[in-house]
Amino acid sequence: MTALTPGTWNLDSTHTDVDFTVRHAGISKVRGTFNAVEGSLVVADDATASNVNITIDANSVDTGQPDRDAHIKAADFFETEAHPNMTFVSTEVRAQGNDPQEFTLVGNLTIKGVTNPVELKAEFGGQTVDAFGMTRAGFEAAGEISRKDFGITWNAPLQAAAGGVLVSDAVKIQIDASFVLPAEEGAQA
Repeated sequence: MTALTPGTWNLDSTHTDVDFTVRHAGISKVRGTFNAVEGSLVVADDATASNVNITIDANSVDTGQPDRDAHIKAADFFETEAHPNMTFVSTEVRAQGNDPQEFTLVGNLTIKGVTNPVELKAEFGGQTVDAFGMTRAGFEAAGEISRKDFGITWNAPLQAAAGGVLVSDAVKIQIDASFVLPAEEGAQA
């Protein structure tokens, strides 16, 4: 990462998307998003020493289908009554290739009370001052996790001759994040 002002940045949830995709019945995809996300990014002078801490409200899952969302919130999947939040806490930022804007973000993801390490391929989109004088930074990150690694094993077998199950184990994650530097820190930049 280059050209990112050191300091503590706040996640701008209104300009951030945390999305997921799973295969349904082996032939199509179901996409969803989480509408309530908060967090912070602490940028060090050495960008590889930076860290991010994100909390996702599991009850904010939205696949565009209320009955499916209710099932995802239930015990078969997220069990949001007992586990209302998911968290991601980074542990490492690694350079990736020759492009200083691309990096690997390594961290611990906790879903349904189970924590596992994950790696996300990430890209720094840049830093700018918006029309309202706010210093902003943008990032994209993507990766894939196994539902089973987090104790989310519910499924239903298909009756197709080839077999298979209703919901894939693999879950693709796509994040588009915007962070804002508080005015007093942005003024020092």
